[in-house]
Amino acid sequence: MLPIITEDMSALIYDEVFSNVASWRKKMVSYLKEENPEINAAILEITKKTELDPKAVALGAYVAYKMIETAVEESEGDSED
Repeated sequence: MLPIITEDMSALIYDEVFSNVASWRKKMVSYLKEENPEINAAILEITKKTELDPKAVALGAYVAYKMIETAVEESEGDSED
């Protein structure tokens, strides 16, 4: 089961993302190419095969990934205490 994403977590991520959306999105593309290339490939595939705005699709997917990753890291840190 995935951990719960708190309002505090999402607020911190939104602050980071919305300080410079284009730069953050590019950073996430590079990060996911290394960290989890199949997720990145899936996001790119969706942007190619739909008529949806590719930048918006990618941004939503990257934000969701970052929120889940942050929640997992926090829950793992809590379990080590």
